[in-house]
Amino acid sequence: MTPISHLYLHVPFCPTICPYCDFHVVRRQAGWVEAYLKRLLEEAGQLAGLWPLELETIYLGGGTPSFLRDRELAALVEGLRAAVGWAGEVTLEVNPGTVSRARAELWRELGFTRASLGIQSLDDQVLRFLGRTHSSRAAREAASYLRQAGLRLSADLITAVPSQRLEREVASYLELDLEHLSAYSLTVEEGTEFARRGVEVAEEDEREAFYRTEELLAEGGLLRYEISNYARPGAESRHNLGYWTNAFYAALGPSAAGHYPSERPGELAQRRTAATLEGWLRGEGGEVLPVSPAQYASDAAFMGLRLERGIDLRALGGRTGLDLLGSWPQLLRRPLEGGLLELQGGQLRATRDGWWVLNQLVTPLVEWSAG
Repeated sequence: MTPISHLYLHVPFCPTICPYCDFHVVRRQAGWVEAYLKRLLEEAGQLAGLWPLELETIYLGGGTPSFLRDRELAALVEGLRAAVGWAGEVTLEVNPGTVSRARAELWRELGFTRASLGIQSLDDQVLRFLGRTHSSRAAREAASYLRQAGLRLSADLITAVPSQRLEREVASYLELDLEHLSAYSLTVEEGTEFARRGVEVAEEDEREAFYRTEELLAEGGLLRYEISNYARPGAESRHNLGYWTNAFYAALGPSAAGHYPSERPGELAQRRTAATLEGWLRGEGGEVLPVSPAQYASDAAFMGLRLERGIDLRALGGRTGLDLLGSWPQLLRRPLEGGLLELQGGQLRATRDGWWVLNQLVTPLVEWSAG
């Protein structure tokens, strides 16, 4: 069976719930963190007994993993190392309000190599609109502490926010000397506080930010390698590249979703999603979805076309046993003729305009895989 190279670990605890957030997050309650750590390490031990693991990356996301107290995070790391080992790239998602010089140094000593700093903006007015509790000054200090501790630094930026001055925003981010940046347009998801308030994002603002952000970051040496991600050469997120190349990855924690190899007849993979926190703490199982070779191929297209380099249809065909180079060009004839997709040799990639409508472009492949 193919070894699993990537591990995602979900920490659901947050000091506050942002009005745009639709992830599975909760505030701390008495006894919950202790119960979470106990259950998490039990689950890690089970994982090691079920699947072959050769971990290259580990990613602690959330939620706010850095909201865990020092002794809690140290216990998590110690237990995880004992159960599944460690990896060369280990990322900790960090809220600026949780960072100090001493804590950044501790995280490096624990074995984290990379920090993903949830800044979202360096404009105090925009931060207030987004419901963030840190200031732009605190975000800059946090970035400085993380760099001084020797952690590789990524940060998040939300664009298309009302009243945002994008040129000034990007210039401020470039002053942080980042290796990596994730830039997402503000999205108002159903069930969030922003949805209840009736907040809307104009499509023309979203589209303008999508193109202009790339231009501004490129001038500062951060190049787009995926729809929403930019990096200096060689600093791309190896963990996220695992997702975008449809690699197998394990997942631990409540509501965490993993992609696992399968040797069952008619299956190439399985997608598994855990129960939310209270059910997960009781040991309830989540959802298991079989993935056929055709579904694997369409998933790989949906994820891989997000990348600048696109996907290799010959390699994907070899993995699935399907003649994709023979069948897909006809399915994708219109976007290929319209300049939204390009096919050179066996390499299929989306153009900039194709990225903007990617969900529409892959619809024929999703329908093909379901048929």
